[in-house]
Amino acid sequence: MAALAAARGQRAASAPSPAAQRPGMARATFAGGCFWCMEPPFEKLPGVVSVTSGYTGGPEKNPTYEQVSNHATGHAEAVEIAFDPKVITYPRLLEVFWHNVDPTTNDRQFCDGGRQYRTGIFVHDAEQRRLAEESKRGIERTKKFAGPVLTAIEDAGPFYAAEDYHQDFYKNSPVRYYSYRAGCGRDRRLKELWGDQAGR
Repeated sequence: MAALAAARGQRAASAPSPAAQRPGMARATFAGGCFWCMEPPFEKLPGVVSVTSGYTGGPEKNPTYEQVSNHATGHAEAVEIAFDPKVITYPRLLEVFWHNVDPTTNDRQFCDGGRQYRTGIFVHDAEQRRLAEESKRGIERTKKFAGPVLTAIEDAGPFYAAEDYHQDFYKNSPVRYYSYRAGCGRDRRLKELWGDQAGR
């Protein structure tokens, strides 16, 4: 992802995705390093209506990819998930989140370093916070890997959708996506951490 820092795109805007604004939909927001890699695990889940790549967690308004990549903001790359809680639960989304990140590192995921690549769970209400904290405690109790769980749980703030060329990158540019994912060592490290539960 760092190699694309010079890429230009339309400035992001803060607004829930159209799917998230539909009656009966709920939102979940997770940061797990490269947002390209966080879309596929959630998009394949029944009950997930949309997954949007973007930026959150920093004070700056309307950040661009270039600014975030150049450490010019406090934002993390993240995904906003619109889901139907009658079909899929928030705890199920949390389970998928954990199995697709390395929660033992600060400001880094796999080959990517910097504050924008931190892991985080951004909760939208008190019930999400309760469930996220319960889930984190469960990981801490049962984890099979060395090192503490460093993933932060924070209140959700504005979410800025990333530029169009980042959305569904794994579908639109599969060669570049899988080359990046393999080169970054993501799947190898996930397997080390989570074994058969590792996400893809």
